[in-house]
Amino acid sequence: MQAIGYRNPGPLGGTGPLGGAGPLGGAGSLGGANPLGGAGPLVSLDMPQPELRPRDLLVRVRAVSVNPVDTKQRMNAAPPPGTARILGFDATGIVEAVGPDVRHYRVGDAVWYAGAIDRPGSNAEFQAVDERLVGHKPASLDFADAAALPLTAITAWELLFDRLGQPHGRKAAGGTLLIVGGAGGVGSILIQLARRLTGLTVIATASRPETVAWVKDLGAHHAIDHSGPLDEALKAIGFDGVEMIASLTQTERHLDAILRALKPQGRLAVIDDPKTLDIVPFKRKSLSVHWELMFTRSLFGTPDMDEQRRLLDEVSALVDAGVIRSTVTERLGTLSPQTLTEAHRRVESGRTIGKIVLGGL
Repeated sequence: MQAIGYRNPGPLGGTGPLGGAGPLGGAGSLGGANPLGGAGPLVSLDMPQPELRPRDLLVRVRAVSVNPVDTKQRMNAAPPPGTARILGFDATGIVEAVGPDVRHYRVGDAVWYAGAIDRPGSNAEFQAVDERLVGHKPASLDFADAAALPLTAITAWELLFDRLGQPHGRKAAGGTLLIVGGAGGVGSILIQLARRLTGLTVIATASRPETVAWVKDLGAHHAIDHSGPLDEALKAIGFDGVEMIASLTQTERHLDAILRALKPQGRLAVIDDPKTLDIVPFKRKSLSVHWELMFTRSLFGTPDMDEQRRLLDEVSALVDAGVIRSTVTERLGTLSPQTLTEAHRRVESGRTIGKIVLGGL
């Protein structure tokens, strides 16, 4: 099958702690003489078609989107020497075959998913993925628009309901959620989930006119500028503090202001990769810190791994009901080394709004 990935041609390397996936941290850079340095350039690959595990689906990939984790993995996770790695953590497609123990899908089903970080990714003609990580694609979206949502929807859903403990299935009144990095992929879906499925007042950070307009259009009650201290920006719009903060980017930079902005017994949820995170000063206010990584369930095969299938089906129903909308903002054409490289370049710029999608090979 055809795929796009990167090689490790040298005698050195290393697989990292995730069996070939490497570390989760580090952002890398697209600047300099070798803008796709580290692991080398993205190239076309001719790979064997994946073999199925008992609960796997074989999916013909129809569209993908690009997330910051794609660029972090490319910059920091070299495959074993002499081999190649296929990235991609978002996909939509059609089920081509099923493993012997599959319960929920049949050949021909249209599906969406974000996959697993320790298996080959979606930048390929075909991908094998465990059915417990897969949902039915929204019927109201085409494959490209749907591909923008799975990873960010899973992350935002788990953050809001599993980590921050918001009631699921009913709107509880009261409370304020500050979303740091509201115009990015996760922020764009978290705003919608929090505004439409909870009773929270939603405040999102954005620093440019176009990002302010974006977060407000998605449903944020207020927008504040994250280029200065967050607590001062909150006070400027009449808030002396908030009960919850979802820090989606630059947590290390904002940590002191987060401490000041959170009310006693408040909660902080974090998804990015700060080099250090000193939370000892949080003790005086009895603040809690909650990590969210959507790959945890698949990495450890947790007993509740099937929750990702259920939540993707629920998000699909919300999309078809008009409650949640796709966050795609750019289509870069069909998947190729050139278009995928450009997508990585834009994501690493830190200035993208919503999500970038590409059609399948």
